[in-house]
Amino acid sequence: MAAVTQPPLVDFHCHVDLYEDHAALIAECERLRVYTLAVTTTPKAWRRNRELAVHSKFVRVALGLHPQLVAERAAELALWRELLTEAHYVGEVGLDAGPRFFRSLEQQKEVFATILRECDRQGGKILSVHSVRAVKAVLDLVEAHLRPDRTRLVLHWFTGTQAEARRAIDLGCYFSINAAMLDSDRHRTLVATLPTERLLTETDGPFTKVEGRIARPGDVRSVIASLAAVRAVQPEAMAQTIARNLRNLLLAEDRP
Repeated sequence: MAAVTQPPLVDFHCHVDLYEDHAALIAECERLRVYTLAVTTTPKAWRRNRELAVHSKFVRVALGLHPQLVAERAAELALWRELLTEAHYVGEVGLDAGPRFFRSLEQQKEVFATILRECDRQGGKILSVHSVRAVKAVLDLVEAHLRPDRTRLVLHWFTGTQAEARRAIDLGCYFSINAAMLDSDRHRTLVATLPTERLLTETDGPFTKVEGRIARPGDVRSVIASLAAVRAVQPEAMAQTIARNLRNLLLAEDRP
């Protein structure tokens, strides 16, 4: 009897360039068969990230301008716009209304609105979006500046309300789930209600930990196990679902 091939893993939000062993981590993703979205925090980082991943089957690089850096990096928006024609993936982008970054929120909104308009104009982009304490504002801007048939959004580390989740679902959003999200009863309850076909997995490494060490893309196995428990399915079935969801997300963008 032929061996059953395990589905590849998915880490749809990882800061690969913030690991000391950047190039080795890309090779690790290849070896472990982890489809990894390497998000960047500034557009200046994008070209070097792409150079290191250019021959990778499993790692793709996203063009980012992190909302937490907007106050000091807003001038890089011009470079971001210049590079967008070369990028299929966009991230990390979005809004952060947490206490440390609230003062720049209006500036963040201006930058994010520009990002959304440019993605809509070019079409065919997939975005990984940050929405800390700002889900309503993120969705308001999405509704105002994105046509749903032009691009796709994945809400990274979503911590909004049930009502905000329903609104995001109606807008066609996906949700990337990490281990830290499943540590909270409230967030586990929320994740249990999300449509199965809109779920992806992530680590958000190196900003999360697994068993006391910094998470790496292969650690999405633990996310799959926890997510399977929340959804009352077997881990193998959940891994297959996540891989299928990634394929569907990519196929949805395979348009002129």
